[in-house]
Amino acid sequence: MDKQNSDISVLASNREKTIVKTSIIGIITNILLVGFKMFVGLMSNSIAVILDAVNNLSDALSSVVTIIGAKLGAKKPDKKHPLGYGRIEYLSSMIVAALVLYAGITSLAESIKKIINPEKADYGVASIVIISVAIVFKLLLGLYVRRQGKKVNSGALTASGSDALFDAVLSTSVLASAIIYLISGVSLEAYVGVIISGFIIKAGIEMMIETLNDIIGKREDAEMIKELKQIICEEEDVLGAYDITLFDYGPNKYYGSAHIELPDTLRVDDVDRITRTVQSDVFKKTGIILTGIGVYSFNTSDDEAAKMRNEIQKKVMSHDWALQMHGFYANTEKKTVRFDVVLSFDVDRSMAIKTLKEEISGLYPDYEVAIAPDVDVAD
Repeated sequence: MDKQNSDISVLASNREKTIVKTSIIGIITNILLVGFKMFVGLMSNSIAVILDAVNNLSDALSSVVTIIGAKLGAKKPDKKHPLGYGRIEYLSSMIVAALVLYAGITSLAESIKKIINPEKADYGVASIVIISVAIVFKLLLGLYVRRQGKKVNSGALTASGSDALFDAVLSTSVLASAIIYLISGVSLEAYVGVIISGFIIKAGIEMMIETLNDIIGKREDAEMIKELKQIICEEEDVLGAYDITLFDYGPNKYYGSAHIELPDTLRVDDVDRITRTVQSDVFKKTGIILTGIGVYSFNTSDDEAAKMRNEIQKKVMSHDWALQMHGFYANTEKKTVRFDVVLSFDVDRSMAIKTLKEEISGLYPDYEVAIAPDVDVAD
């Protein structure tokens, strides 16, 4: 486990460096864009260009918040927070979303004012060139930041990169309105400002909802669960993997638990070896630390138990709200049977278990039936 903690520290350190480096590049680029666009906006009396500059300023502030979040989130675990400070990054993502949302609302208000009290813009060739260059820079920045965000699994960076790509599209609309004005004399910039504001607000709301889902806890990724089950079942003697639950302590910081099904002929030292091997394999291939592995015993030599398993599974799975049955074990000498069933959220759990117990007791009246309800946490 010490080696695991050491590997995690190295990964966290590299991740933090990548986030900080990418964010600094974003800050410098956005500050330059703010300067250029503000100059063009003031010289041409263009509310659309000025709002575009304000949007870039909010992006620079977002990058500063991202750096602070990465620094705080990378703090080493201590006695007060033994699983680390990774969830701080979700708070920084929420602040970034709030900044984007505020910029959008402010921009919308200013654009509406310009529609009510219009002022003529005065674009020149230099303004068109500067806006065009700014679009190219913003497009390249967005692609770079988003790629780095996905690489290190940083929600704040990925959101900033996507926002930058939106900015490039919106700046293109500003450029289009300027060209239309030069050609036809029709001023559309205040209306373009409203469109820009709408996109900014939409992006802010989506970022906030996504971060809230991370904080509250969301459904496990089906592909990740599938990968974990595949890794676990590669170990010899493991007949199945179930009840995988992941606990999110920040980006790339997962702890988890699982149940594995093993033949009832294994000794305790065999079970110990298998669970330790599974923990090691899962960490090496995914970075996820399985803090606990429970064991289901599988009947291997009792034909009557095998027959009971098939009949009971058929009865359980006849209900739409029963999604899976696993962990089945029957002791034909002591007349006991036990298993887990994954229940849909559409059914009352207590009523579902009562129904199943009554049905199975009808099939096997001499048996004591124990059913554990499981939550449908993953596809």
